[in-house]
Amino acid sequence: MTLDRSVMLFAGCMVLLSVLLTAFVSPLFVWFTVFIGLNLIQSSFTGFCPAASVFRKLGIKAGCAFN
Repeated sequence: MTLDRSVMLFAGCMVLLSVLLTAFVSPLFVWFTVFIGLNLIQSSFTGFCPAASVFRKLGIKAGCAFN
């Protein structure tokens, strides 16, 4: 699995987790969803993604989106 696909999988899992937490634990977890969305927007403009940096250090091979 490439770095790009790993980041997309991680982001999707975090969104689903935040929706479940919002629905079943507390409505305040909606802010977790907002944080994830803002991070995705930020990374689309800057090309910097904290999750990509972590996955890269874990040895996931690079794709074409995150250098």
